[in-house]
Amino acid sequence: MIVSLANIQKYYGANLVLSDISFEIKAGDRVGLIGRNGQGKTTIAKILTGHFKPDGGSLTLRKGTKIGCLEQIPDYQDETSVYDVLARGYSDVRDAQTRMGVLEAQMTLPEVYESESRLQKVLGDYDRLRTAFEQGGGYEMEAHIERVARGLGIPEAQFQRPFRSLSGGEKTKAGIAALLVERPDLLLLDEPTNHLDMHAIEWLEQYLMTYDGTVVVISHDRYFLDKVVTKVIEIEDGEAFTYHANYSGYQQQKEENLLNQFNAFQEQQKKIKKIQEAIKRLREWAKLNPQNTSFHKKANSMQKMLDRMEKLKRPILERKAIDLHLTQSDRSGKQVAVLEEISKSFGPRQLFQGVSEMLVYGERVFLIGENGAGKSTIFKMLLGDLEPDAGSVKLGARVEVGYLAQEAAPKDESKTVLQYFRDEVAVPMEEGQARGQLSRFLFYGADVFKAVKSLSGGEWTRLRLALLTYLKPNLLLLDEPTNHLDIDSREALEDALDEFPGTLLVISHDRYLINRLSHRIWALEQGQLTNYLGNFEFYKEKRPDRVAFVEKAPLPPAFVPAASPAPRPVPPAAKKKINPYAQAKLEAEIAEAEAQLALLDTGLADPSNAKDATQLQTLYSDRESTQQRLDQLLEQWMEMEG
Repeated sequence: MIVSLANIQKYYGANLVLSDISFEIKAGDRVGLIGRNGQGKTTIAKILTGHFKPDGGSLTLRKGTKIGCLEQIPDYQDETSVYDVLARGYSDVRDAQTRMGVLEAQMTLPEVYESESRLQKVLGDYDRLRTAFEQGGGYEMEAHIERVARGLGIPEAQFQRPFRSLSGGEKTKAGIAALLVERPDLLLLDEPTNHLDMHAIEWLEQYLMTYDGTVVVISHDRYFLDKVVTKVIEIEDGEAFTYHANYSGYQQQKEENLLNQFNAFQEQQKKIKKIQEAIKRLREWAKLNPQNTSFHKKANSMQKMLDRMEKLKRPILERKAIDLHLTQSDRSGKQVAVLEEISKSFGPRQLFQGVSEMLVYGERVFLIGENGAGKSTIFKMLLGDLEPDAGSVKLGARVEVGYLAQEAAPKDESKTVLQYFRDEVAVPMEEGQARGQLSRFLFYGADVFKAVKSLSGGEWTRLRLALLTYLKPNLLLLDEPTNHLDIDSREALEDALDEFPGTLLVISHDRYLINRLSHRIWALEQGQLTNYLGNFEFYKEKRPDRVAFVEKAPLPPAFVPAASPAPRPVPPAAKKKINPYAQAKLEAEIAEAEAQLALLDTGLADPSNAKDATQLQTLYSDRESTQQRLDQLLEQWMEMEG
């Protein structure tokens, strides 16, 4: 065991975020920490790293455990280079290397050799530093750093740039690389795939699958979770639920668990209703026969049994997700967009040359490629915001474009969510109506008065999707639409896009989304656009040979988790015939148990027994067993009564 959380609680002000979090992580586990946005996943990561202290419960970490978390990468404001950040895990080794250089320079001085004692000290110090350098992996340092950087797509030309000069995505990528180079015992990664291209994600998957430490990944990337994790911990309603499986296995286990929980809940509800009806019937009989006290005693005993019963919570089979419906006001012509021999360069760097393609009405096309390949540039050309250096980009007849950019909420936007929505939506809308529409995108109550500039990535995407529903475009240009959305919102978006009658062109590295919706893939690689007919699995199969699609090639099955087996129907139980003798015998046993229970209660209340611990323990133990026996008899009696 490397980590253990027991009954962890955490408040934000008066808001209880984590109510009862308990789970264990063993050395070598690869854990996916999942849950809807706002459930407290990042809070748990901060508790693990010591940034937050829990308000209740206990956290146990194995002694000497070295923890690495992406948020611990400082945002250097000085001239610290990218290479210095990547090599921070080798700080002791680099220090030894520097000191060895100083000693090597001293060894060239004649005066060192004139003093035997001084020479021996220099040689001894050098030998100790060389041993430390070797044991710290100094000879493999350069190769290791270059391998990780190359795998994540960090060019060597970037190594000497100041870290502060990088974009947000580049800093995140360098931060992930620095953690992998450092190789902590416990590696915590929060949404690591959001700023990586497809090739970098695949490389990271392979790296983590062979990582010799323990990995905890907070992610909504279902394909990534399926590949990497061996255990899923879901945070839901302030509690943690552990599944020993990858994501697809978790889905299947959760479906089965929910079905079992719902069946158990229904059975208990039937039992409760039966007890309540029996109590009501017994009390009615007691009123009709006041001289017979047994009816009243049975009713009281059953009421106590009902009060002691641990009530099961009704499981939530389907939680609220965004209610997204995308429609078009009018269909476009058959030719939606035509790219004809387009080329684009920025300074000496050429993105692509001679690219030609056509987008046809109703198609679902995914544009993929490495970061910086020019995917967003093609979008800007389609939007008319950028001209190609050569060639032409034309939109077809009656094309209405809806665009979702990959961008954070504007930091200078002080409007509330409600104000922003009402100002940006195409039709005039009263406040009540606007709030009703925003609730479809999970903005409830005080959420609509949040300042837009303070919205999280997921909230900002949901707000823009709400606006997109009112544009009614027939061509959707979506740039990384699932980034920052939780799994429930991703699935709702997938459903809406699947039902959208118009044309889709999507930049995405979400392989689950691509596998579900893709008709074609445009792969922008090495300055050329290659066309693949099919989903991601088809592209992955054909990619090494760069084989163009064949018109009648069969599509491979989409990547979907295995369906849970349907529950077996349970035949209704036949109604039992009542045996009068057995019923009379059972009622006598109930009366005897109730009388015995009353005697034991009297004994426990007797002041003479208060100082006799042994006697009290005996009485208490007898009462527990008698109460259990009475509950069993009462259940038998209800079964007999039907």
